[in-house]
Amino acid sequence: MDQQARLLSSQLVHKRRQVEVALTCGVLAWREIERSARRSCGFLNNGPKTASSHAVQVGEIVAVLKTKNADEDYAETGRSPKKAKHHSPLYPFAFTVSYIRRRRQHQWRCRDVTFHSANEGLCDQWIQVINEQLSLLTDRPKSLLVYINPCAGKQRGKRIYERKVAPLFSRACISADVIVTERVNHARDHLNTEANLDKYDGIVCVGGDGMFSEILHGLVTRIQTDNGVDQNQQDVKLLPCGLRIGIIPAGSTDCICFATVGTNDPVTSALHVIVGDSQPMDVCSVHHDDVFLRYSVSLLGYGFYGDVLTDSQKKRYLGPARYDLSGVKTFLSHNYYEGTISFLLAENNIGDPRDKLQCRSGCHVCQHKPSSKDVQWEMSQETSDKDGRVGWSVIRGKFIAINAASMSCACPRSPKGLSPSAHLADGTTDLILVRKCSRLDFLRHLVRHTNKEDQFDHSFVEVHRVRRFCFQPQRHEVVSLEDPIESPKKTGFRPVCSAQTTCDYGTSCSSWNCDGEILPRAAIQVRK
Repeated sequence: MDQQARLLSSQLVHKRRQVEVALTCGVLAWREIERSARRSCGFLNNGPKTASSHAVQVGEIVAVLKTKNADEDYAETGRSPKKAKHHSPLYPFAFTVSYIRRRRQHQWRCRDVTFHSANEGLCDQWIQVINEQLSLLTDRPKSLLVYINPCAGKQRGKRIYERKVAPLFSRACISADVIVTERVNHARDHLNTEANLDKYDGIVCVGGDGMFSEILHGLVTRIQTDNGVDQNQQDVKLLPCGLRIGIIPAGSTDCICFATVGTNDPVTSALHVIVGDSQPMDVCSVHHDDVFLRYSVSLLGYGFYGDVLTDSQKKRYLGPARYDLSGVKTFLSHNYYEGTISFLLAENNIGDPRDKLQCRSGCHVCQHKPSSKDVQWEMSQETSDKDGRVGWSVIRGKFIAINAASMSCACPRSPKGLSPSAHLADGTTDLILVRKCSRLDFLRHLVRHTNKEDQFDHSFVEVHRVRRFCFQPQRHEVVSLEDPIESPKKTGFRPVCSAQTTCDYGTSCSSWNCDGEILPRAAIQVRK
């Protein structure tokens, strides 16, 4: 531990043992006096820790509170006093520090440590000094606007918040205004028109990816509208949002939470919100000509993932199981779609989708700031003339799936995600093209999303890191790969649709799955 000036140091009692407790600007540390008596270099030193020494970063302290003794607790609650395990007549006064304890698989838990003293004034002094240090952490929220989707996932959103999240917010002295949504886009509309955003330090959504997307759209639209920014203009520069959005996972897949935090655990997410952790994220704007459609932060999927979502919307009564059923049905149908995709590659120093460099906290790729040379390169690539775009790559073909991953899209079922090396805030998206192939080959590709093999290592799959892309579908009926006219000798699975050779969902092409919502147009233009 680095030598730092002590703000406060005392001999206190912890679990009936005398301990020396010291607080610096960055660390709260304590250890038993008996085991450290032989050390002459002082409490905070560079030597190895003993088994009884502990240290907590001040930034990971959730709260510090005065501890009630058994008699006070009985007087307030009427409950019989518990065994005097921690209270001693010699040390009747105490304070408790709640702090974060890291566990495996990126999970956090809130732990308590209680220190006792014979001097009530000393306990009050510790509480005051620690709270003064916590007040210097300006990233921590003090007032939050919470939206709960009671229908998300297994319909446990309200219970998760009340039992796991609200007690932690209360302990950290965070006030929260809670709104339980009553309809689709309730949160979006409330943010657009009614919410007084000046009252809050952040917004928390309790739900799944769809709920996060709804709040994102409401917040971004509100900021642009208030400042006169026209979202229909493709090249307009959007104004950043001053409010952060926290996610308490309560949905079916919770891809955004898993990709940013590393786990779908409500307690872990709540603790990240409490300590003011933040992670910048790229947002893609999706347009059809000069009409704004939606924003995307995770996945844009055409073909397979679009068909899965379209079919699953008809089976919402099945809950999360609808995705499995629709996935199997779509896989057996095995449709491909013709179209033209144009894209503008990112500059070389952004990295490569297959470099196996995963995005982590402090990622140097996301922290890279474009140099003047990079900006000039991008501007030269974006130049266009009346006959077409110069510097753009164009691919025409038949595709089973076209996916644009702005993050890894990892989730418990796919720990690596659709694009394991995608970055959260590098200004790019990974464009994954899965060309027409056999059903068995496509199955091999899908299986690799669940293991450690390279899902891009197929002749029919290609991936590009891009800043912009456009897609134009071919306007004809959707054709199954099992079309007897094209493959007269095949006798494999037939499409799981009423038609024998086509799988028509009411349009002449597939649909785009935009973060769990269906886009009304297939021809789109996307930019970061």
